[in-house]
Amino acid sequence: MEVITTENLTKKYGSLLALDNLNLRIRQGRCVGLLGPNGAGKSTTIKLLCGLIRPSKGRAYINGIDPASDPKDALRDVGCLIEVPIFYRNRTPLEILYYLGRLRGLKFPELRERARECLELVRLSQWSKTKVKKFSLGMVQRLGIAQAILHDPSILILDEPALGLDPRGIRHVRDMTKELVRQGKTVIFSSHMLYETREICDTVALINRGRLLAYDRIENLEKIFNIRMVEIETVRPLSVHQLEKIKRLKPVRSVVNGGNGGNIIKINFDGDRNTCAELHAELVTNVGAKIISFKPSVGALEEVYLQLVQE
Repeated sequence: MEVITTENLTKKYGSLLALDNLNLRIRQGRCVGLLGPNGAGKSTTIKLLCGLIRPSKGRAYINGIDPASDPKDALRDVGCLIEVPIFYRNRTPLEILYYLGRLRGLKFPELRERARECLELVRLSQWSKTKVKKFSLGMVQRLGIAQAILHDPSILILDEPALGLDPRGIRHVRDMTKELVRQGKTVIFSSHMLYETREICDTVALINRGRLLAYDRIENLEKIFNIRMVEIETVRPLSVHQLEKIKRLKPVRSVVNGGNGGNIIKINFDGDRNTCAELHAELVTNVGAKIISFKPSVGALEEVYLQLVQE
């Protein structure tokens, strides 16, 4: 079942065309990543879906309801985090969630229990009675996620949810989002981070200059653009001779140093999963590489992205 659709959704700011005839169909339970450079139209798309701005042309539907004409019903089952959230600085997280929960129609004691669950989920329990003015940007961002899931919506629209978070916080948001998708929730996830998009989302919408360039499952995009890439970590850096042998292997298109002192390389190759398995065997038996890990690389999505948005 499609829970979010857009039909020729367009937004102009004066002479600036921010979004140009966007057509999306998002099925229930999908995690869709909106990916594109600054000014691509990602935030405009999210604001249109949330009823914060009105389209210049076209329509959007959430569960069959247009948020531009009926935002209350359209967003009843939606949780949103738009850009950097702003809360009353002299209130505590519990007070803020109680207030927002009452606006959502939640009643005590359900609201009290749900607020504590959400704060625990985003790891703010120990600061539940601390005023927000003492919070870091990352803590405010986590509170923003807590308010988005407070009423247990089936649809989540998250605009840069990892903004301001440290590496541990980013990983926590990633794991939490994956769990929400496993529970059957539909997630739209806007991010500049290719790695996060690759790790969290099953489908990606590539947007540039307001236009939808590609919309498909990530593995399909990589297949369409004939891009296969694996990241390999070895016990010690490969010698120049070993790297030359890899470059001469039939399916290999390129070999790139992936960092970590030369212990990681990325191999771009032509072929399918069987070719990938054969490549692994060649590296061990013929090249003599002592491999610690051999895994698909986010670089494949990066190659698709760069091919599509290049001038």
